[in-house]
Amino acid sequence: MAGKKKDNKISTGTIAVNKKARHDYFIDETYEAGIVLQGWEVKSLRQGRVNISEGYVVVKKNELFLFGATITPLDVACSYVVCDQQRTRKLLLNSREISKLVGSTQRQGYTLIPLSLYWKGRHIKCEIALAHGKKEYDKRETLKQQDWQREKARIMKHSRK
Repeated sequence: MAGKKKDNKISTGTIAVNKKARHDYFIDETYEAGIVLQGWEVKSLRQGRVNISEGYVVVKKNELFLFGATITPLDVACSYVVCDQQRTRKLLLNSREISKLVGSTQRQGYTLIPLSLYWKGRHIKCEIALAHGKKEYDKRETLKQQDWQREKARIMKHSRK
């Protein structure tokens, strides 16, 4: 008898988004990085128990690490596994991209921040961005532009009727 094929489809989509990042920073470039996780962390990510808004990326010895991201363990996690919510997680990029990011972050005012965590097939990816901080007046200008785009869309919608 032929065995049944197992359906290995895993839900695609976004796990977590850092909404604060686009408000506080100008995004120059984005990169897709793999992330090294433990088993309990993957189970928690499937439940959506993650917060990356406090996270940032640090370069150490030509390797990238995600600091400050909180993954809350499930209540049913194994008792013999030590679940550290604030654990440092390694990000996976090829060496050419890492060397480019090292050079960019050494410039004044540039930093690496996580933008989102998402599924890509069976793997979890982290979108990171090379960014520099906004001043307070830049944030106000961005809000004005968003309000104007919203108002313009409302006007266009009513003029079509």
